[in-house]
Amino acid sequence: MNRPLAVIFTTIMLDAMGIGLIFPILPALLQDVARAPDIAPLIGMMGALYAVMQFTFAPVLGAASDRFGRRPVLLLSLAGAVAGYLLLASASSLWMLVLGRAVAGLTGANGPVAAAYITDLTPPGQRARRFGLLNAMFGTGFIVGPVLGGLLGDQWLRLPFLMAALLNGGTLLLALLALPETHRSRTRRTLAPADLNPLRPLRWAMSVRTLSPLIAVFFLFSAGGEAYGICWALWGGDTFHWTGLWIGLSLGTFGLCQTLAQTFLPGPAVRILGERGAVLTGMACQCAALMVMAVARQGWLVFAIMPLFSLGGIGTPALLALATRQVDAARQGQVQGVLASAVSLASILAPPGFSGAYVLARPHWPGAVWLAVILLNAIGALLVLGLRFDQPSPPQSLSACGRGPAAPSPDRDWSGRPSAKGDQP
Repeated sequence: MNRPLAVIFTTIMLDAMGIGLIFPILPALLQDVARAPDIAPLIGMMGALYAVMQFTFAPVLGAASDRFGRRPVLLLSLAGAVAGYLLLASASSLWMLVLGRAVAGLTGANGPVAAAYITDLTPPGQRARRFGLLNAMFGTGFIVGPVLGGLLGDQWLRLPFLMAALLNGGTLLLALLALPETHRSRTRRTLAPADLNPLRPLRWAMSVRTLSPLIAVFFLFSAGGEAYGICWALWGGDTFHWTGLWIGLSLGTFGLCQTLAQTFLPGPAVRILGERGAVLTGMACQCAALMVMAVARQGWLVFAIMPLFSLGGIGTPALLALATRQVDAARQGQVQGVLASAVSLASILAPPGFSGAYVLARPHWPGAVWLAVILLNAIGALLVLGLRFDQPSPPQSLSACGRGPAAPSPDRDWSGRPSAKGDQP
């Protein structure tokens, strides 16, 4: 692997660490700062705030990387992450904690830029594999982040943030030395004031027939995924009386299994099952694991189902690679920003809903909250079954260079290869 890709993968890993390290300590941190009688609504609010910042700035950063280049946007986001973690480490009141989380959400919106960077360096045929590696690095961050947060947080609640600031500072130095610019197109788009409107690129993407169903699938995947960040620590404490360390270890185990699955399985899964089959198989495995979690009364069961649970994301790299082929090279940053924006929009709406559902379920059956995630997966499965990519390529206005990618024809599968018999949309 070359050095630029190593820096990009490290950046994504640190983003995941920043998300994951706060999960085990957030209940105790909010109790220490806010001293509220019931912190579940505050946890939902913090999750929604992070997502609001991602939703607002992911398309902006993606479009800015198309205009100014990938390197400066990534460097600024890393520098901002260092500042945000230092603010969280020093927060002595709720407003400081809120501000620090907002900064973390803004700087964590660099995922679309990282994906566009990989797109710049990778031929279309290799993108699914590298996006799988990208997701694997995100999973690696979830191995280290929650365990580090739980372990260090049991010593001092602010210590995980100081460690995250140090790690991001090191990555910033590495990026300054080893990260070249990859977006050298002669047809760079001008960053207009309208590009700062987070809803505008989402409206554009929803008007593209081949993109709109993908956006809906990503939206549902993300909405269900928010339940883990909001409810996992509360559920683990209420059901199994887990400490911060055990909460971190459980999330870290999931991250390990997720990393292994995302590294080795997406390619073979797509070859054997096809893109549609890979996505549906992943969703079925995730639902089976969630059902076990809903009824579990012993903590070891959660660890036992982690390999099954981690299979839930094996189809995501194929969906992401497909999205890159729906627009031309000049708009790769924008389309990645749109996907991240749709994911963040789900992350705005889901945390208050899941925190409210948990408050209602908590006295009687805390695990019932996982049934809501199963329901979202069922809706997503119906949507995946109805996906069709048999239309012409995106509108001409989206292909400024006059050479947009060819859309799959009706007799081809999601990747553009001939469809297997019986797997027609």
